Amino acid sequence: MKIPIIETERLVLREFRQETDFEPYANFYASDLTRFYGGPLDRSAAWRAAAAMMGHWVIRGYGAWAVEEKATGDFCGMVGLWYPEGWPEREITWAIIADKQGKGFAAEAALRSRAYAYDTLKWDNVFSCISAENTASIRLAKKLGATQHREVVSAARGTVLVFKHAH
Repeated sequence: MKIPIIETERLVLREFRQETDFEPYANFYASDLTRFYGGPLDRSAAWRAAAAMMGHWVIRGYGAWAVEEKATGDFCGMVGLWYPEGWPEREITWAIIADKQGKGFAAEAALRSRAYAYDTLKWDNVFSCISAENTASIRLAKKLGATQHREVVSAARGTVLVFKHAH
């Protein structure tokens, strides 16, 4: 499957590229910042996580994009649509590497992902499933206009808050 390339004012959302994206991705996943995303992970597990993100496109027909900053060409993280087996809802997910956080990239890419889900894929609903302890992502979901829809308890993730995004 060819992964669509979409753009925002400052970002390119594109396929993951091992040659430019894996090092910053692996470094990010080695950090405690990823405790809400299944990390920290060693390099081998980070590679498998990246492969799962890209394989999601083949299995589901949609997925998360690598986020590239237009001004620098730098890899910023992964943002997009995610619905692995056992997940509470189809969602917008975001994970921005440490040195690219605080610049609004997650919000910009998430808004574009939401538009893609509603306008291109014609989804009826879009959610974000966020660890109850991940206050930064909860703030972002609310900034995007999402409202808490329900709460689920996961053996692997603990309490997860499910936010519904407005259409």
